[in-house]
Amino acid sequence: QVQLQESGGGSVQAGGSLKLSCQVDGYTFCLAWFRQAPGKEREGVAVLRTNGNSRNYADSVKDRFTISQNKYMLYLEMSSLKPEDSAMYYCAASRDWQCTVDTLGPAAFPIWGPGTQVTVSS
Repeated sequence: QVQLQESGGGSVQAGGSLKLSCQVDGYTFCLAWFRQAPGKEREGVAVLRTNGNSRNYADSVKDRFTISQNKYMLYLEMSSLKPEDSAMYYCAASRDWQCTVDTLGPAAFPIWGPGTQVTVSS
């Protein structure tokens, strides 16, 4: 079973940057970042295929966030942060070889990390 562990969350002022990391203990086909703010549904932020260059982003973070991987680490570089980016951020994985970057729905990712909190102050 693949295990995921996020790190790098914290507090930052609006306009600032933060880089999240996720240690991926095992082989996967798709990796993604999700976030969930209090009282809101879990939202897909970015996804990639681990054996190619395919990536996809939520419209709300395009041109501000970058998802990348390096062997057994997944990253999310966040810049121009806004207060509405405040949330618990989760790393998620799929071992389904047919997974695609076309979906940012949480149901497509059965493996989850415990999350890391990001707080952006105005």
